[in-house]
Parts: sequence; structure tokens; C-alpha cells
Amino acid sequence: MPQVFVITGPSGVGKGTLIRTLRERMPELELAVSATTRRPRAGETQGEDYWFLTDEEFGERAERGEFVEHAEYSGRRYGTLRSELERRIGAGHPVVLEIEVQGARQIRRTLPEAVQIFVAPPSAEVLRTRLVGRGTDDPEQVEDRLRTARAELAAQDEFAEVVVNDRLEDAVAKLEAIVRSALHSSA
Repeated sequence: MPQVFVITGPSGVGKGTLIRTLRERMPELELAVSATTRRPRAGETQGEDYWFLTDEEFGERAERGEFVEHAEYSGRRYGTLRSELERRIGAGHPVVLEIEVQGARQIRRTLPEAVQIFVAPPSAEVLRTRLVGRGTDDPEQVEDRLRTARAELAAQDEFAEVVVNDRLEDAVAKLEAIVRSALHSSA
């Protein structure tokens, strides 16, 4: 069975950038597109960046068991559609999930063979700077994300693999080594 890689960590830690760079180096990896109830940001595309759902659509799909994991984060709902994961695994591709800590815990129960990787910032101050610098959230949302991040950072000991995203090149190299090792050992 192809490997599933769960990449988690607080908002603003650079999960998306790390995953994009990793996938450039390892194009065989497929990203399962998450669903969310938040509004699209500038440049985001339906089905490519996220599946953008209304609260009602998300709730109905959750009730029907269509999510392999789902959680609320900063007042919005996020989740991985079972169909996204099954389609990629069924085609024989290793799959990357970019999800929040709550979702990673759910995946740990439902797919214990998944490789779980926690991405941590070098410091809380660097995380704050990144969240403010990306300019996608108002100050209240940044503070909410930082409160959530403190709890998530306390959970990093739950993960066998931790990558500190200080220097992008170093973090990607470590992430790539983890993924290649897991793929090699499952071959």
C-alpha cells in the first residue's frame, strides 16, 4: 500500500511552502486537497488549493462520513475528504496530507501506518512574524492563530518526526530524507 504522509504544525509555520518544495523534488507525491469553510484567498482555486464548502455542505458531508478527518480551526472547518485520499492511494501514489493537529490525531487512529511529521517554528516570535507578514489575517485572527499555535506546539512530542522550519533548505532536506526513508522501507 502506498504511504500516507501527514504533515502538521501550527498555522504560519510554512507547511505549504515545505510541501510545495518537497513535491518539486519528489513529483511522485500527491497532495490530497483539503476541504474548508473559509473563503478563498486571492489566487486560490477550487479543487486545487482547497475544496471550498459552505458550513452547511461541510456539515452534511461530515454527517455522511465523507471525511477521513475533520476539525475546527480558528472558527473555520477543515477536513480531508475520504474520496481525495482513496483516489490517490487507489492509483498507487504516495499521498501527503497537510492538516491541523486535531486532524493528525484522527488520522493516527484511522490510519496508524501513516507517517506523521510535525513542523515547528524556530521560535514563537518567528511564528508571529510569519503570520503577520503573510498579510492574510487581521490582527484578531493572528492572535487567535497564535493562541491555537501554543497548544499545538505543546503537542509536538506526540510526533515521532519533528522538522524545525528555520532555514527552508535545511527543513526541506530533513523532510525529504524522512519521506524517502519511509518510501524505501515500504517498497
